[in-house]
Amino acid sequence: MRVARLAAALLFALSPAVALAQSAPDKAVSADDPDAKESVTSRVPLDEIRRFVGVYNAARAAYVDPVDDKKLMQSAVRGLLLELDPHSTYFDKEDAQAFDEQATGAYEGIGVELQQQEDTLKVVSPIDDTPAARAGLRAGDLIIAIDGQPISAIEAMEPLRGPAGTSVVLTIERAGEKPFDVSVTRETIRVTSVRSKMLEPGYGYIRISTFQADTGSDFQKHVAQLQAQAGGKLKGLVLDLRSNPGGLLTAAVQVADDLLEKGGIVSTRGRISISDATFDATPGDLMQGAPVVVLTDAGSASASEVLAGALRDNQRARIVGSRTFGKGSVQTVLPLDNGDSVKLTTARYYTPSGKSIQATGIIPDVELQPDPADLPKDLPASLADYSEAKLPGHLRGDDEAAGSKAGVVLPGDAPVQAALRELKHPGSVAAAAVKPKPAAAAAATKPAVAAPAKPEAPAKPEQAVPTSDGDK
Repeated sequence: MRVARLAAALLFALSPAVALAQSAPDKAVSADDPDAKESVTSRVPLDEIRRFVGVYNAARAAYVDPVDDKKLMQSAVRGLLLELDPHSTYFDKEDAQAFDEQATGAYEGIGVELQQQEDTLKVVSPIDDTPAARAGLRAGDLIIAIDGQPISAIEAMEPLRGPAGTSVVLTIERAGEKPFDVSVTRETIRVTSVRSKMLEPGYGYIRISTFQADTGSDFQKHVAQLQAQAGGKLKGLVLDLRSNPGGLLTAAVQVADDLLEKGGIVSTRGRISISDATFDATPGDLMQGAPVVVLTDAGSASASEVLAGALRDNQRARIVGSRTFGKGSVQTVLPLDNGDSVKLTTARYYTPSGKSIQATGIIPDVELQPDPADLPKDLPASLADYSEAKLPGHLRGDDEAAGSKAGVVLPGDAPVQAALRELKHPGSVAAAAVKPKPAAAAAATKPAVAAPAKPEAPAKPEQAVPTSDGDK
């Protein structure tokens, strides 16, 4: 595969445009000149630049308090990217370093994936076995203040970082409750992205919580360990991607390749040709053809959806759970000359069948609903706004339909057991959902409730380090 080569090529291709943008042009090209050569960097919108300079100077001269030039300019750049889509953003040097740490899987913070909104930080998901998870943060929570300061008054997510052993107080807004404070002690977060266990003799379980640099190699080790416990070959595997917010696209591609003998994995398409790429599987299925079931929910996003889509489109796995988040875009990190970086959405990705999951997500083959008795009382049964399609300014999806219902978060062990039943007896979970149960038996067991997946109504005619969003 040409994962590393693609990343290097994409950075190389985009770097000249970034470098040129950082130097002031000696001469602007007139938009009225019919002989002017049009390109991304040659046409300068002079009227808009003059307008910007006018507003900039007015703020410097007349704002009620003195404004630092650097802070004012950085705010302008951040605002420019914020209006593009929810995943394009500006990193100062510290944020850029933190983002690199995320890819390697080691940093000092609380361990949570966040989506920045106007005056809040939305929890995409807490990472397993981190201070955020132990403190009880949940997918869909809104952080409205950090150490008593509203999000609008601080530098985005920066206060969540800090030396291990220090504490930070988060003010949380959760559906159906009054805002409350949670104190979280920072740690050096060494994210273990892959865990495994045997569910039954011969049937393995692998949980991937995020995709980072070593996820692919860790996945191979865990498959080998499970096969050894099974006496040489597994009868089947449950691959748990619930609340996996994504990460490095290349890591998801590697895991898909390890489970496929042949076929496409994912393709990317952008405005410039270097953003167009196709990843194909190479011979060698670690599972030796044994069946696989992938477990997803509303928190499964980005690289998780790439993996799930690749396995289903190649008829290698069945998807069980809930509709995924629907983030079908690729971000490229572009370093700047001062140590800052820009994370810019540069392409959409497509499953092997040519389908974009942007703002639609992946609808499972067998749809599960959480049993209300298994949910904490403070967790909504359905997070109606928990999807890419509900994010302000999101990229329009190719198959996006108005009013599409978001998926739900599926906590606990019941979805795992449902996936195991589907693995052993395909179709049994959906069949059990429509079969009447005696009252006594229903009271004795509380499995996740299954419903056959129903496609949405037809839509009217939607990394170079490919990544998901940042974590803190």
